[in-house]
Amino acid sequence: MSTNLDKPDNNNNKGLKDSWAIRPCHIYKEEYSDCTSIKARFHQYFIHGESVDCSQWLTDYQNCTKYEDSNGNNIAAGEAIVQSEEERRNIRLKAHYANTTWKKRQSPPDDWAKPLPEWLVKKNQNTYLEVKANEIAGAIPEQVDSSYCSIM
Repeated sequence: MSTNLDKPDNNNNKGLKDSWAIRPCHIYKEEYSDCTSIKARFHQYFIHGESVDCSQWLTDYQNCTKYEDSNGNNIAAGEAIVQSEEERRNIRLKAHYANTTWKKRQSPPDDWAKPLPEWLVKKNQNTYLEVKANEIAGAIPEQVDSSYCSIM
């Protein structure tokens, strides 16, 4: 996963696909600093039993500064960051895709907009949220005898 690229790509007319995935460079530096801090190392040892390799954050920071310093012309450095972000996203979503407990929906249920049950409508009566919702909807608010003031 570690890719450090020193030479800029001379093919300036080629755009970088998925450049939206590149974070601001200071984020990569902060992530590296956080990953290598004493607190993070203690947490890593507690959770994983060993220290985690933080070198990818530093590599991404170096590639990001190269990409930014070249005004986006160092396509190779930009692609390395995008690839690293994609791998990070795939690792994060691995459990989601491997989950076979729940059936994934293709569309919302047919009755997703059905009216609320009577007991929930009664519970919502004269609440602050109902009054504000009526104000936003333009309905004339009903006179409420209760006060919204609370003394702590």
